[in-house]
Amino acid sequence: MVLSILISCGTSRKMNLNKNILDNPKKEKVHSEKKMSNPIKILSNKEKIQLYITQYSSIAKDEMRAHKIPASITLAQGILESGMGHGRLAKEGNNHFGIKCHEEWKGKQIYHDDDKKGECFRSYKNPLRSYRDHSLFLVERDRYSSLFKLNRKDYESWALGLKAAGYATDPKYAEKLISLIERFKLNRFDE
Repeated sequence: MVLSILISCGTSRKMNLNKNILDNPKKEKVHSEKKMSNPIKILSNKEKIQLYITQYSSIAKDEMRAHKIPASITLAQGILESGMGHGRLAKEGNNHFGIKCHEEWKGKQIYHDDDKKGECFRSYKNPLRSYRDHSLFLVERDRYSSLFKLNRKDYESWALGLKAAGYATDPKYAEKLISLIERFKLNRFDE
């Protein structure tokens, strides 16, 4: 008898739940949309940065070995300039460093509002090419030559030097790079 009561209660409960869904189809739709939402959107900024570091630290270290740019600086710039890999330039153009076209650029382009409306930015086949171009961009321009006289482990001087050389127009650019490096211990990749 107890068994038949339990079974019958369970059945009526299931029917009531299904009836509620039939009575309110929007409720079911909302529930299924929640299940299908993109999990990357629920990550905190800290988690997004950690994921970015995991994805790109080995590339930054390779570029450091090849071009003598501290991996910590490269990673901090990539995090900042690409919006942790989620900015439009990074997603649509694989441009992780906000490098504009300039006169000599003959590759693909993407247009984006920055200091001015509709500015031309470099677009790459993949993030690896963006990292390589970032290294070459710094190495091949005279205005950044003083950076290469600095100790590779002196990320503070590198950050200040990038700002002084005009890499970015943000007056707090160096402070932001230093803060990212220190909060996420990015200088561990400079070893």
